[in-house]
Amino acid sequence: MSVYLDHAATTPMLPEALAAYTDALTTVGNPSSIHSAGQRAKMLLEDGRARVAASLDAEPVEVVFTSGGTESINLAVKGLYWARQQDRPRPRIVVAAGEHHATVDTVDWLERHDGAVVDVVPLDAQGRLDLAGLEARLASAEDVALVTLLWANNEVGTIQPVTEVVALAHAVGVPVHADAVAAYGQVPVAFRASGLDALSVSAHKVGGPVGIGALVLGRSATVEPLIHGGGQQRQVRSGTQDAPAAIAFGVAAATAHPDVRGLRDRLIAGVQDAVPSAVLRGDPVDRLPGNAHFTFPGCEGDSLLFLLDAAGIAVSTGSACQAGVPEASHVLLAMGLSEDEARGALRITLGHTSTDADVDAFLSALPDAVARASAAGMASRQPVLGR
Repeated sequence: MSVYLDHAATTPMLPEALAAYTDALTTVGNPSSIHSAGQRAKMLLEDGRARVAASLDAEPVEVVFTSGGTESINLAVKGLYWARQQDRPRPRIVVAAGEHHATVDTVDWLERHDGAVVDVVPLDAQGRLDLAGLEARLASAEDVALVTLLWANNEVGTIQPVTEVVALAHAVGVPVHADAVAAYGQVPVAFRASGLDALSVSAHKVGGPVGIGALVLGRSATVEPLIHGGGQQRQVRSGTQDAPAAIAFGVAAATAHPDVRGLRDRLIAGVQDAVPSAVLRGDPVDRLPGNAHFTFPGCEGDSLLFLLDAAGIAVSTGSACQAGVPEASHVLLAMGLSEDEARGALRITLGHTSTDADVDAFLSALPDAVARASAAGMASRQPVLGR
């Protein structure tokens, strides 16, 4: 039996979205064409756009379809940064610590190639952005191009104070982008009410297809495009638009997801009962309803992942693995954990297919996995005697 508890990575397509997608794939026509075949494709495209907009408290014209969350974040951060250099230099990007690598690597690229100055706002022990630290960084805002942050942390699930961040930044004339990829479909994400200038989301996190996302861009916001061509989508993102993916995205966005908060709370309580040494990370209350993130002292997260996978249970570690070398989560390090503490991370995320049986199977397999991972960790730390 296979148990899937990694919905934060991707969630299965909803049956309604899959049906809309496969049906739309038979539609022939470029949405930019003015003949009737093209206009039929355009109707599908704009229906999807309207549904996505409605799900995000936005206007359809504000929804710019992209290839996914990573492109949306790149377009928002680079596009806002470049647009803000037009009248005078504004090299500083204010970014929260512990952001997704789509943001981290984008601002790093701008720092290395375009003269950006990256100003990092610290997180507290629960993974929440420090508002006092942000306010201090905005005290002299003349050189600030933008502020960018997660709506909710994709690893530990802590929900960020988005409206407070927007208020602080807008008070000094600085635009704000939020990466809502992890939050979308989990908690209400309201673009208009938030006051944000730009917002990134992805379809495959809400039961839509992989390969399409959206940047919600306010009417008054200006970005320099990454892609040039036919001028589609307000001259922001050129290229032939994917009507079948758009309508499937729209259907997924408009479909209500079950509330898994009770299931998550049962999982958290079960972990704490089965493995008393496990430490819940992130805000214990103000967190994504499908997120449970633990560290297990004396264990390597990768070992736990492989042992659980062998038992037929899919979870994630929340750690990055680069060049074959496991690395401690930068999110947990930003929250003040040591390297050893951060290595023992496990992220369990629930979604629309999750059941009580899934939670039971995970809780049944966990104690043995922890015992074996702990024994392996102890063995690896034993000194090697010389001859």
